[in-house]
Order: sequence, then C-alpha cells, then structure tokens
Amino acid sequence: MTVTVEKPPTARKRPAHRASRAGRPHAAWALPGVLFFTFFAVVPMALALYLSFTSWDGLGDPRPVGLDNWKKLLDDPRMTQSLWLTVVLTVASWAFQTVVALLLGVWAAGRQRNRAILSAVFFVPFLLSSTAIAILFYALLDPNFGIIQKDTLGSQSGAFLAIVFVGGWQFIPFHTLIYQGGARQIPDVLYQAAAIDGAGRYRQFFSITLPQLRHTITTSTVLMVVGSLTYFETVLILTKGGPGTDTAILPYLMYEAGFKTYDFGYASAIASFLVLAATGLSLVLVRLTGFGGMRSTREGM
Repeated sequence: MTVTVEKPPTARKRPAHRASRAGRPHAAWALPGVLFFTFFAVVPMALALYLSFTSWDGLGDPRPVGLDNWKKLLDDPRMTQSLWLTVVLTVASWAFQTVVALLLGVWAAGRQRNRAILSAVFFVPFLLSSTAIAILFYALLDPNFGIIQKDTLGSQSGAFLAIVFVGGWQFIPFHTLIYQGGARQIPDVLYQAAAIDGAGRYRQFFSITLPQLRHTITTSTVLMVVGSLTYFETVLILTKGGPGTDTAILPYLMYEAGFKTYDFGYASAIASFLVLAATGLSLVLVRLTGFGGMRSTREGM
C-alpha cells in the first residue's frame, strides 16, 4: 500500500522590491510637501539663477549680460575673503553646537527628575526671532552699558566668537531636541548588557551612545551647515560685517551687493553660489556618512 503525503502549502514569498517597500507610506503623502517646496524654494531659486545672468538695479527690466556676474564673482577679492570667513564660521558653529547639543540631548533623554521642565526651558531661545536675539546681545555686549566692559565687537576674534556664541545660544536647543529624541530610541538592553560587562558611563557613551546616534549626528550636522551658510541677521545687527570686513560672510556680501549697491544681478550670483555650495555639502555629508543607506525609518531621529 502506497501512502501519499501531501506537502503543506508554503507561503508565497514577496518579491524583493515589494518587501523593501513594506511599511513605507504612499508617494501621494509627499505631494503637499513637494508643492510647498516647489512654490517657496524651487521657484525663488530659479528666479535668482535667472537674475544672476542679468544686470538689474531693481527698477525696469533686467538686461541679459551672460556670464559677467559669475566672472565678477570669481575675480572679486572680497568673495575669496567672505568664502573663507564663511567656512571658518561654519566649522566653529558646528563644533560648538554639536558638542553642547549632544551632551545636553543625551542628558535630557535620561530619567532624572524635572527633566521635562528643564527641556522646555532649554527650548525657549529657539522660539525667539534671530533679530530680537541679536539686538539683545548687541546691548549686552555694549562696551559702555553692557555686562562686559570691553569692546568685544571691536576686534575680529571677539566679533567672530560673539557671532558663534549667539548662533549657538539660539539653535543649540533645537539640536538638543533632535539628540534627545535619538537617544531615547537606543534600546536599554544595550546599556544593561554593557553594565553587566563592567562598562562605566564614559565607556557606554563612546561605545553605545555615539555609534547609535551616528545618523542623528548626520541629520543635525546637515542642518547646522546649511544654517551657518545662511547666517545674516546676527551679522548685520551685531557687527555689520566689521570691524572693517572681518566678519563679512557670504550672506552679508550678498546683502551689500543687492541693497547697498543695487546690483541685484551680482547678488543673485552670490545667492546661487550659496545654494550650490549648501546642496553640494549636504550631498557629500550624506554620501560619506552612509545616511542615505539607512533602512529603518527610526534611524536618523
């Protein structure tokens, strides 16, 4: 007698491309964001790029001049100085804000008492406008009536440090919030296993917290770099690009070209250069850190 054993039906395997899309929202959810970005970012950038190939004083019709503004951009000695100052300001702001925001964010993700209240207090500076903050610190740094009886803004190093500090004072709370959210996503089991192995707090921080926050650091870094490239109100109110031209970064140079000399074509060329530089830096950071290859939607928070 022959017994035939039927095999249980096996579950169909999903195609690889469908499995990789599982859990992801439909592309239609991105439509409002795409429309908003198009009208308030892409259209102004395209208009600025068009004006960069024209000569326009703000009145009448722009007159096409080809690549004249871009050639002027490359030959302008102030452009070289402003580019260097912008790089220094970006690096200094990133170093200052990252260290402080990372430590505060990891601390705020803990279980200490009154953590929620303190976290809310930390966030207050970010709610204020950049103009109001710059006016406040301009008054505080006044050599006659401020809290420091010294002409801090009268020297290049003092003015530069003041810009870095004021920018950090405003934006560190925002980045602290990002790091706090990222630190809360780290599984407690990792710290429990490390404690059993005898790892102290410092070893846990460098061996668990920092590696787990790598995508969060990338997110925060991209936001800081792009934000530092667009510093304007703080420089305009605190130093007006001075003393001399010692703090005249690219956005301030763009302001001078557009609203002091009324050369909107050249100002548009500087603005277009800033957009290209910020986009290139962001892509390089994402590429080098492997941020674009993350698979979980919880990574990078």
